Amino acid sequence: MIKAFIAEFKEFINKGNLLGIAIGFVMGAAFTTVVNSLVNNVIMPIVAIPFGKPNFDDALIITVNDAQIKLGAFLTSVVSFLAIAFTVFLLLKAYNKVTHGEATAPPNELVVLSGILTEMRGMRADMAASGADGGEPGPGQAGPG
Repeated sequence: MIKAFIAEFKEFINKGNLLGIAIGFVMGAAFTTVVNSLVNNVIMPIVAIPFGKPNFDDALIITVNDAQIKLGAFLTSVVSFLAIAFTVFLLLKAYNKVTHGEATAPPNELVVLSGILTEMRGMRADMAASGADGGEPGPGQAGPG
């Protein structure tokens, strides 16, 4: 039982492009550090120029009984998100300009599987038309005559 589990684990580790995923994960973490530094050390201080502080954590606090509703902290999170999204957008635009192309997301798994299924159906139809399928009808297909 343990041997089967270890064998299954080895198969999992060796299947697909696990090394590529691991490298992408590490690079993503490193890129996150760069983007966060740009936002926290460059963009948010620019936001602080008109407001005096780079965050709104102490502003817009509503106290009801002993509960505090910190709308300012939420606003800081929203501004940080927009700054990060805008920074990534600008970096992607610069990358596209340098590489003369567009970075696109990989295709959805369902799209890939649908394409494979379409190809297989086409191959099966070609085989049936040429009589190369051995004459046996497949599931959902009527037999001869």
